[in-house]
Amino acid sequence: MSELVTGEAVALELRPAKLPSRALAVLIDLAVAFAVYIAVTMTIVAATASLDDAASAAVAVATFLLVLVGVPIAVETLSRGKSLGKLACGLRVVRDDGGPIRFRHALVRGAVGVVEILMTFGVVACIASLVSARGRRIGDVVAGTLVVRERVPTGQAAFVPAPPPWLVGRFAQLDLSAVPEGLWLAVRQYLTRMGQLDPQVGHGMAGRLAADVAAHTGTPVPTDVPPAAFLAAVVHERQSREAQRAFGAAPHGGGPHSGRPGAPAGYAPTGAPSYPAPSYPAPHAQPAAPVAPAQDAFSKPAAPSSVPGDRDGGAEPPATGFAPPA
Repeated sequence: MSELVTGEAVALELRPAKLPSRALAVLIDLAVAFAVYIAVTMTIVAATASLDDAASAAVAVATFLLVLVGVPIAVETLSRGKSLGKLACGLRVVRDDGGPIRFRHALVRGAVGVVEILMTFGVVACIASLVSARGRRIGDVVAGTLVVRERVPTGQAAFVPAPPPWLVGRFAQLDLSAVPEGLWLAVRQYLTRMGQLDPQVGHGMAGRLAADVAAHTGTPVPTDVPPAAFLAAVVHERQSREAQRAFGAAPHGGGPHSGRPGAPAGYAPTGAPSYPAPSYPAPHAQPAAPVAPAQDAFSKPAAPSSVPGDRDGGAEPPATGFAPPA
């Protein structure tokens, strides 16, 4: 994963495309481009058979530049970073800050690609992609772009568990700006894997992470909140703020009660796993006093209890079928 920071200071986790998928996309694009180039060249040669050698050479150069350079640039510009090969491989070209590319980015990538892909048969591009940590070729470095994977297998996606309902919105006034990104990443990794940890190890790790987050926020962890629940609540609060800042809405999956402390018990956002048993206890929970069951309006009243041989109650002893001797 590659973490990119947008202009709104929102961290995006993107998966850069590596050499095999990029090479396959380039091969598909080149196959289609050369097929179109051959067809266009044959048509132009048949139409300009009466021209002299200089004019024929000029038409050939113009056709080469138009079909093999101009068309890919136009396609990437209009499709916001996609081509036929990238569409087939699930790739897209984005800017360094995660935004869609514009004409100047596609123009620089296409111009440099003529040298490092067409003239050197892709050798320079392969070497540059292998050396780069994010698989970028020289054209990406010069244009300030990055090729990322759009289709990520759903089995690899890890959901951060939702916080307990009684903690949603409790830390709305907490200052989270001083918490470093490395600590957020550690908290997210713990929350997605805490069900796989030994209970003692997981509790100790949650305590240390909660103490680190509290040290950066300047507010101690409440004594009535378990450390893991505190971490889930602050991560949920951060995601809510990022979604509000970017889209003006709550995170996806939140129901009508998300973001309010009074959410009904048992509520959890759709698609997010719940905490492993046992569930977190609610703060200041008082044991409920035993309440006598309410009498049904349609049921008979209970008969007064009586003991055999007790004549004060006026109740007859139960019949047993035994007759005493006279």
